[in-house]
Amino acid sequence: MKKDITITWKGHSCFRIECDGYSIVFDPYSDNTVPGYGLVREEADQVLCSHEHGDHNFREAVTIVPSGKENPFTITTVGCPHDDDGGKKRGMNLIHVLDNGTLRIAHFGDIGCPLNEKQKETIGRLDAALVPVGGYYTMEPEGIAEMVKELQPRVVIPMHYRTESFGYPVIGTLEDYLKLVSGEILRCEGNTYTLTENSPEQTVVLTYQG
Repeated sequence: MKKDITITWKGHSCFRIECDGYSIVFDPYSDNTVPGYGLVREEADQVLCSHEHGDHNFREAVTIVPSGKENPFTITTVGCPHDDDGGKKRGMNLIHVLDNGTLRIAHFGDIGCPLNEKQKETIGRLDAALVPVGGYYTMEPEGIAEMVKELQPRVVIPMHYRTESFGYPVIGTLEDYLKLVSGEILRCEGNTYTLTENSPEQTVVLTYQG
């Protein structure tokens, strides 16, 4: 079985993850909920949502079409608050960790506060982390940067931020986060990145292709 993982950013916190012909869509957003983004319309084997807000839980955008392939991933979920007050403000969030036996990636949804030791232990070693970097509704960029430093994933892919063209006006920009990043930054011209066993340590910026 081929172990490479193809990661395609569909906008906001929505990603398409593919491995050996099996596909999972994360956090599809409802139509017209996030300024500047086009509609999400996907076919996949599975859809996973980090929490039940309209910009993350539009399962209807994904038509389940079984590929006939076996799911290559062991999927682990780690619960955490969506805010800095134990979930009292915005509820709870699920971090999804996918492990295909060789590569291990995590989608952090709208994580709202620092991880405790048990959560970090459950997440474990990561080859790639998909993290929100715009703050306001999530942990602020400085907190995300500190979490990344603690977890030490080989590849970091930012999500849930704004530019002049898209994103909620109240959240921060990608550049605000990148100022906090040490090491190499790879800016892709497209919205797809292939994670392999040999992928170098870097922050990977994908380009929205809506």
